[in-house]
Amino acid sequence: MSYIPLEGSSVDLKETKQPAASSEADMKEKDNGQTSDQAAACTDAQIQSILTAAGQNILDEEEDEDSKSTDLEMVDFIVIFKKEKHEVSFPFDHTVSKLKSHIEKITGVPASLQKIMYKGLAKDDVTLRDLKVVKGAKIMVVGSTLNDVLSVSAPASKELQAEEKASAKAAKEPLSEQKQHKKVLDKYGKPDDVPVGIKKCTEPLPQVPLSGMYNKAGGKVRLTFKMESDQLWIGTKERTDKIPMQSIKAVVSEAIKGHEDYHIMGIQLGPTEASRYWVYWVPAQYVEAVKEAILGKWQFF
Repeated sequence: MSYIPLEGSSVDLKETKQPAASSEADMKEKDNGQTSDQAAACTDAQIQSILTAAGQNILDEEEDEDSKSTDLEMVDFIVIFKKEKHEVSFPFDHTVSKLKSHIEKITGVPASLQKIMYKGLAKDDVTLRDLKVVKGAKIMVVGSTLNDVLSVSAPASKELQAEEKASAKAAKEPLSEQKQHKKVLDKYGKPDDVPVGIKKCTEPLPQVPLSGMYNKAGGKVRLTFKMESDQLWIGTKERTDKIPMQSIKAVVSEAIKGHEDYHIMGIQLGPTEASRYWVYWVPAQYVEAVKEAILGKWQFF
């Protein structure tokens, strides 16, 4: 409703218009306030959405939050790596895979290069509860930091060239048909006391040393896997060689033609193929377990 002044009365235009101006300013201020709040909220949401979509630090934050959460049952234990002891508190129901990620921050050993030892080799998908880890328990970590891996000396170019030529020639025929191996197989035959082989089957290593096989000289061979000290013991009648698993560069194997339930296996102790220690009549079902025990899940050499 418009305001009409009475005849003869004076009108102060500034005074009359001031309330309207003030009201309009208040409305603008309120609108601006609302717009600012909405813009800020929208920006935070956008940032959060971008970070989540990118996966930036999400895993680390989840692990840190899980470790600090009072709702989770924690267990305190000691991690030992290269004779150094680290006190660790970790969720009881978290897997070994998550523990490896946590240990990587402590030791610098990439999770993919770690072996967790607690009453034997611990698998990635089991929890600390499954392993029956108790307070004060000692968990051993074996593995190499990236610096250790990069510092391994490379073989000389002449050695590599000779190796490439030999590999190209050998690739044309199966291991068991190559002259050096066929001669051994024909001379010594199949051992009487070798464990029964099962082809197209994968089994974990037996609780006792793997025996009954022989080497290139026909001497009986026994393989013992000392996971707690990260060593492979190669035993014969005359001697036992204790080899650090980190020094083994590769493990190759191939089924014996006509006896596919057994393999010829070469354990490479040095930088070239010439350093391979050959073992004959390895039961096929244990081949993958041997490789994993020595090299871990990923083979870097």
